[in-house]
Amino acid sequence: MSPNPDRLYNLMPVVHRLRDAERGYPLRALLQVISEQVNLVEADIAQLYENWFIETCQDWVVPYIGELIGYRPVVDTNDLASAQSARGQAEERILIPRQEVANTIHYRRRKGTLSLLHDLAGAVGGWPAHTVEFYKLLGVAQNINYLHPHRGRTVDVRDGSALERIGGPFDEEARTVDVRRVNSHRSRGRANIPEVGVFVWRLKTYSVTQTPAYCYEEESPNCFLFSVLGNDTRLYSNGRYPVPIGRRNLKADVARYYGPGKSFEILVGAGRHPVPAKHIVAADLTDWTYRPLPETVAVDPVLGRFAFPPGHARKQGVWVSYYYGFSADIGGGEYNRPLTEASGSTIYLVGETETFTRLGDALAQWIKDGPTNAVIEITDSGVYVEPIDISLKAGQTFEIRAANRKRPVIRLLDWQTSQPDDLSVTGEAGTWLTLDGLLITGRGVQISGAVAGVTIRHCTLVPGWGLQCNCDPRRPSEPSLELINAPDCISIEHSIVGAIQVNRDEAKEDPGLIHISDSIVDATSEERSALGAPERMCAYAELTIKRSTVFGKIATHAIKLAENCIFMGSVLACRKQQGCMRFCYVPPGSRTPRRYECQPDLVDAAVAALTDAITAGERAALETRERLRVEPEFNSTRYGAPDYCQLSNACACEIKRGADDQSEMGVFHDLYQPQRAQNLKARLDEYTPAGMDAGIIYAS
Repeated sequence: MSPNPDRLYNLMPVVHRLRDAERGYPLRALLQVISEQVNLVEADIAQLYENWFIETCQDWVVPYIGELIGYRPVVDTNDLASAQSARGQAEERILIPRQEVANTIHYRRRKGTLSLLHDLAGAVGGWPAHTVEFYKLLGVAQNINYLHPHRGRTVDVRDGSALERIGGPFDEEARTVDVRRVNSHRSRGRANIPEVGVFVWRLKTYSVTQTPAYCYEEESPNCFLFSVLGNDTRLYSNGRYPVPIGRRNLKADVARYYGPGKSFEILVGAGRHPVPAKHIVAADLTDWTYRPLPETVAVDPVLGRFAFPPGHARKQGVWVSYYYGFSADIGGGEYNRPLTEASGSTIYLVGETETFTRLGDALAQWIKDGPTNAVIEITDSGVYVEPIDISLKAGQTFEIRAANRKRPVIRLLDWQTSQPDDLSVTGEAGTWLTLDGLLITGRGVQISGAVAGVTIRHCTLVPGWGLQCNCDPRRPSEPSLELINAPDCISIEHSIVGAIQVNRDEAKEDPGLIHISDSIVDATSEERSALGAPERMCAYAELTIKRSTVFGKIATHAIKLAENCIFMGSVLACRKQQGCMRFCYVPPGSRTPRRYECQPDLVDAAVAALTDAITAGERAALETRERLRVEPEFNSTRYGAPDYCQLSNACACEIKRGADDQSEMGVFHDLYQPQRAQNLKARLDEYTPAGMDAGIIYAS
């Protein structure tokens, strides 16, 4: 297919083109319109051939190919969102997996085998999995004619590695018989003859590549943390399974985990020379009392710490590469994300091998050039410690972003004695700022002036400005985003931010617009303000929030729309007569616009319906219990933990399947984990041999 718009016009005889030129090219304009439609028809014809094959077909074709081989989806496709929308297409990809359709016939031929159950977890649920037949772990008297020396052995208390694996997917210790089924919806068991466990990992591993290590000078100049934020972070294996690395695992096989392209690496010196693997020693650095021997480096993979020998020269710097665990692609991280910029933008590249090595140099050149649309792109995962003050002229758009699959860190320090040291942005009318793919720590972001709009996507504005070793915030009461009479509109997408403070003059301006989607707003406590105004009751802003989790109180002028969200703090909307909230968890006592299908409203209504069955005292007690039951439970509420914001297994089903499409409420809605689990359970029932019970066990 030729992209040339004059492809048909060039086929016309010269005499017609000459006459067309004399008349101002009306024929050429007509044929350009026709060429555009011809290109569309040709592209559609070419795609028809691609749609014959499951590997190359479009997403909407997958269910039709599945129908040809008798594939039956678990859910009714009529219940899905509109397939024309991006969200509907994403849901369809989850509920009707291409890989499962492609291998349906192959799976039917392997029905009843253990390896098939392992493959189903990846194809249907999209999770790495490990399958265990629990009858092999039963402690029984063995047949003398058919011995299994390594099966059903009693626990060896001297084997620390085996003790660490107890209860996990790789546990090999003997157990007594458990009569409960592994797939019971009441109380699950494990060890019995017909039971098969499918262990799945919901956390994913994310890389950090050659970023400066954090020198923990509070203890010693030779003590370091892998996390550039100064918190303990567990190292994960870059292997088949996203499992954390243990001290004994590292000690037993350093070469498996350490080195270029492996789970972690330590580099030193101006040339960033890797520390040899023979110098790496596994150690417990909980209290930093361990002192490495000369020419060794002690590494604690559980806490993400390492230490050089006393007196070791490190004046040229220390860099690390490692993997950490998290649930989804939100916040700053080295994952694939789309990059966009305004048409005709001038791009300034910043990095160690680029024209500009400092952000300040690129900003100075941008000020000198004065382009209407500009982008500063950081091409590495380094740490940039410098003051940033941006002033936008009327009509300018400006973007600071990370290159794809990079995670640069902007660390803001105390540069000025009498003025704030935030990342400051001021602008005239009609200006727009975008922050994309950045991790900002040390201070917050301050927007002022007449800036029209700000977009923050795939960024982390560290809650509390920084982290202690145990992931507690350093400045828990400080906002990460401060809006001073600007912008008129702010959009936060796929990001993790701290508290938002709005200081806007109600007498002179209309309320600002705040749009938050697929993000976490963390005020570091449910009692602190996640969105508010200094010395005022409410932030003068209209809030639209979707598929997000909020830790802290919200006090705003109005809530236009809130859907599929979790609010772990009271909500106050000054104008509750406008807007609505749907499919959200809203703490009791909140003042909000009208609510639809929210919790705990639904359980309150169910209790209220029991007017004649119970007494008033019993009703009040039942209402209290039900409210506590549906209150969201998280594995961790501290930023920096691998399971940060992940709903716990004990969380109520009304929350885990409480969204409008029966996915979970909150920031991880688009993972569609309840639907994945439902699909996998149905397929396990279909492919498990008769008389066997297969159940899903979450390893993370």
